[in-house]
Amino acid sequence: MTEMVRKITLSRAVRTMQDLFPVEYNFYPRSWILPEEFPLFVDEVQMMKESDPSWKPTFIVKPDGGCQGDGIYLVKDPSDVRLTGSLQNRPAVVQEYICKPLLVDKLKFDIRLYVLLKSLEPLEIYVAKDGLSRFCTEPYQEPTVKNLHQVFMHLTNYSLNIHSGNFIHSDNANTGSKRTFSSILCRLSSRGADVKKVWSDIISLVIKTIIALTPELKVYYQSDIPAGKPGPTCFQILGFDILLMKNLKPMLLEVNANPSMRIEHEQELSPGVFENVPSPVDEEVKVAVIRDTLRLVDPQKKRKDIQSQASEHVSETKDELLDAGPADGLEYDTSKTTEAGLPSLCLKQVFPKYAKQFNYLRLVDKVAALFIRFLGVKGTTKLGPTGFRTFIRNCKLSNSNFSMASVDILYIDITRRWNSMGIDHRESGMCLQAFIEAFFYLAQKKYKSLPLHEQVASLIDFCEYHLAALDEKRLVCGRGILERRSAVATSQAEGLQLTAAAHTPLLKHRATASKFADYRNHRY
Repeated sequence: MTEMVRKITLSRAVRTMQDLFPVEYNFYPRSWILPEEFPLFVDEVQMMKESDPSWKPTFIVKPDGGCQGDGIYLVKDPSDVRLTGSLQNRPAVVQEYICKPLLVDKLKFDIRLYVLLKSLEPLEIYVAKDGLSRFCTEPYQEPTVKNLHQVFMHLTNYSLNIHSGNFIHSDNANTGSKRTFSSILCRLSSRGADVKKVWSDIISLVIKTIIALTPELKVYYQSDIPAGKPGPTCFQILGFDILLMKNLKPMLLEVNANPSMRIEHEQELSPGVFENVPSPVDEEVKVAVIRDTLRLVDPQKKRKDIQSQASEHVSETKDELLDAGPADGLEYDTSKTTEAGLPSLCLKQVFPKYAKQFNYLRLVDKVAALFIRFLGVKGTTKLGPTGFRTFIRNCKLSNSNFSMASVDILYIDITRRWNSMGIDHRESGMCLQAFIEAFFYLAQKKYKSLPLHEQVASLIDFCEYHLAALDEKRLVCGRGILERRSAVATSQAEGLQLTAAAHTPLLKHRATASKFADYRNHRY
């Protein structure tokens, strides 16, 4: 899971979805992967500056495996990116910096929201009803060449700002350098902001991000736990880092696979002497998340849920009315009763509750299902050339204009390029991202006049149709073979019975002859 939400993997996954659904996935800043896309980064920035001379961008460089703000820095021009040294051994993502964030008390802040990914198949997502707001410790100013290096102004990472002399530890959720997100919402609500829409947009962002990540997660999941075999119940608590812009639009910064669940902080009593002091704000949010995660994944609770499904069926009509459309917003359903003696759940289901509104986005999930089908050897995550040819053949994608020789060339070109990017050299073959690229190429080649998402959807339908027909043909053939074998076995059994009956006179004749011989021997 950690590999799946690294900055480069996340950027690639979201970029794929941005190609398909640019409007729905405009919550993630424009990104480039370094060093491989550095020339592209330079060219695109130059092109945008020429088309809009007033555009004065700032970019933020984030090391792929970095955490707690380590190695992050801001630049005004691509030429300022540090290409030598660590970048060759430590790839990074460079993004357009969000220059106009929402400020509270003149300070920039971000939101750490906890999300429970309870199940991949079926997809089940829960979002915590409260999160943490982590503040910078110096008043914000839009980035200039002079203030780019001021990390306490631009970077919201708690692990950085805690070292600032301006950091304020507070027992009050409404003050200090770390507060509850609900306190920020209350403040916004008092100013007349539409807090329900803010929550709705955040929930939408979470669902769309996980939809982008699940295809590759499923590939790795099936390699560890093959289909049809019992395996552990897997779940993950994710930490979503979200920034609210000045217009209250949420933007995704990154996703953490192992968010900190610490509920205390270090306090220096005297030089070099530290003590762990409880943090009421952390405790209020994190304890509830862990407690409710354990309640939701408890096997005993699953049995109770199965037993109560019949009674819950009555309320489905009401839920459908709530889920009728985005106009009503994506809200929490707090009507369910809770276990005796425990507070109501702080984790609220958002998927599949709102599945109807987002299922149209799950095209890459279906492409991944095709990829997994043709992997061949269980436990692998890369597709070999034979598997790719079988995919093309079974889905009827080759013709006079696209021969199997062209198929081999396509496989070699795309696989070689993706492998040169350092994508998991432990196995040889085509990774999922390379297969997705090949699939998009085939869709564009076959359905030229449609938008990309319709091209991909049409090719998915085309492949699924031919694979279903092939499965049906194999099923019919299998039944025919079984019937023939059964008929042969029956006829053989009947044949043995007829043979015995037909030779009864001969057997009697031999028995008589044997008795006559014995009689003669005895006589003489």
